Amino acid sequence: MINIQATKDRAAKLRDLISDYRYNYHVLNKSIMSEAAADSLKHELTQIEEKYPELITPDSPTQRVAGEPLPGFKQIRHSSRMLSLNDVFNREELAAWIARITKLMPGNEPRTSNLEPRRLKFFMDIKMDGLACALVYKNGVLKQAITRGDGFVGEDVTANIRTIESVPLRLRNVIGLTYHKFLQGRTEIRGEIVMYKEEFKKLNEKQIKSGLPAFANPRNLAAGTIRQLDPKLVAERPLHFHAYDLIRENRNEVPTNEYAYKTLRELGIIANTIASAVNSAEEIMNYYKKWEEKRHNLPFNTDGLVVKINDRRLHDQLGVVGKAPRGSVAFKYPAEQATTQVKDIFISIGRTGAATPVAMLKPVVVSGSTVQMATLHNEGEIKRNDIRVGDSVIVQKAGDVIPEIVEPLTKLRDGSEKPFVMPTHCPDCDTKLAKSKKEEAIWRCPNNACPSRSWKQIQHFASKAALDIEGLGEKNVMALINAGLIKDQADIFRVKKEDLLGLERFAEISASKLVSAIGAKKRPTLPRFIYGLGIRQVGEQTAIDLANNFHSLVRIAQATIEELSQVAGVGEVVAESIVEWFARPSHKRLLDKFKKLGVNPKEVHRTTGPLTGKNFVITGSLESMSREEAAERIRALGGTFQSSVGKETDYLVVGAKVGEAKLVQARTLGTKQIDEKKLLELLDK
Repeated sequence: MINIQATKDRAAKLRDLISDYRYNYHVLNKSIMSEAAADSLKHELTQIEEKYPELITPDSPTQRVAGEPLPGFKQIRHSSRMLSLNDVFNREELAAWIARITKLMPGNEPRTSNLEPRRLKFFMDIKMDGLACALVYKNGVLKQAITRGDGFVGEDVTANIRTIESVPLRLRNVIGLTYHKFLQGRTEIRGEIVMYKEEFKKLNEKQIKSGLPAFANPRNLAAGTIRQLDPKLVAERPLHFHAYDLIRENRNEVPTNEYAYKTLRELGIIANTIASAVNSAEEIMNYYKKWEEKRHNLPFNTDGLVVKINDRRLHDQLGVVGKAPRGSVAFKYPAEQATTQVKDIFISIGRTGAATPVAMLKPVVVSGSTVQMATLHNEGEIKRNDIRVGDSVIVQKAGDVIPEIVEPLTKLRDGSEKPFVMPTHCPDCDTKLAKSKKEEAIWRCPNNACPSRSWKQIQHFASKAALDIEGLGEKNVMALINAGLIKDQADIFRVKKEDLLGLERFAEISASKLVSAIGAKKRPTLPRFIYGLGIRQVGEQTAIDLANNFHSLVRIAQATIEELSQVAGVGEVVAESIVEWFARPSHKRLLDKFKKLGVNPKEVHRTTGPLTGKNFVITGSLESMSREEAAERIRALGGTFQSSVGKETDYLVVGAKVGEAKLVQARTLGTKQIDEKKLLELLDK
């Protein structure tokens, strides 16, 4: 049974937190959380208020457009309210919006005839992340520029807007009668003031060189610049105005949004040329998917599309609900951050014995996929961030893939949240957890025979980045362990076809394929074999560096801490970890077993080629190959593949569906960004 009082309290807390965010973001130009996280909170509040309309209050963030105008500028009332837009987040919500407005359209009322209902046509544009502003022209001359403000009243920023070169002080004198009427009387043009990503990057580089703090993001910098009282400062910063609306006193003069955009361009105003008119929901989805992949190549930031009814008269007839027009929506791309709730925290034992706290989350969609768990890293992180069971939290995908909690939303707590207490014993084998002096933040299970450690070590050894044994994924590894066929990585090479045929998961063909796949890996490359051993601190690149420097497994096993420390990227801690691994009797027995079973990694010599000395990082997905395949091709030509952007990175390859983390780091460091086409050109040299 739903507790209406608890729902009411939740709505009140959401309103307070969203209002606090909006005040900081719109009035003070400060960001206390990401826009994606704020959208997620707002979406939750909207859903509550839709289900329980009696909980809507006049001061709810869903009932207003933005913050109050700042003092210091003259306040101007807009000719008509500057509205905000309701959001939709997926195909189903888009379809529901279209169904609602179709029913409300004049001419689609219930009727006795069998006539087809009036069909809709739409107009779409990329939703720009900037500062909304209205430009007022009288007889073709710029007279006034007004910020959105609270939607009814904005700030007069005319002196600042006049410094933006993309804003014409006089509209272009169009030849012909079609557009000439817009040079007479009052013409209002609404749009977004944006700063392009490349210019933002250059400004931040200048800030850092001057010893000043970097700016947070292009939108906040654009808004802060326009609200400067000194136009000279505004003139020094590269801002651009992109229009999305054209308003005349006689609204019939602008029949469609498509016509508005064409007119704006004729008058000398920037209106996005990628905007498009379409005839169906399917065409909207096609446009959405196209720009989901390409949006990161746009000069400005965006988090979605604006979808409008193309017929402006029909759009006006549908009216307004609260703060938003019925005939338009913002179709948001999957958020890279969202809000959800921590249902529980449990301990996961990794292949190296690390006891990692993991949060069980109320399922939430982040970057297009459903997230139900997130790493909490270690006990110290939980204490520092004060994350509790029952907390509402902001979650994101770190490094484009791994979900993690950014922060708890402490203002939403109701007293039922419980602090996390680290267990003293391993949940899988009941061995007492221990800490080393060098890793004070990490608890570990010291039992090498711990069931969790064993199967994860075997799974890691067979994984795509290690030996890449096709058909030996997590479920098949567990099946072989449960059947008593394997106990460690080397046992994989003992498996015979007749052993598999007795298991439920295998038939004649699948058993033959797996045995064949295992046999094909008896001569693995040295870097893959080293990585597959699961030595603590040794990732893919470190394994490659070790192979290139020592050339054979025997030499790596015999290397001293001093010798290992000479390898680029291998410090004392990593060197000690490698020496410790090869010194353990159980690991010596494992290597002997590999040798007896005929598993001998190939000796290697460092590859040189046209990419020697060049470091690459890839973010997002590639069309022509997997990330692993790209890494191998880069290494084959002498290049280095890195997992994260650093000072030594030469190229960030930007694919489709990327997260912001690596892009922001690349901009900050001045790393060159290239697309997949350019990468292929480098690989084909």
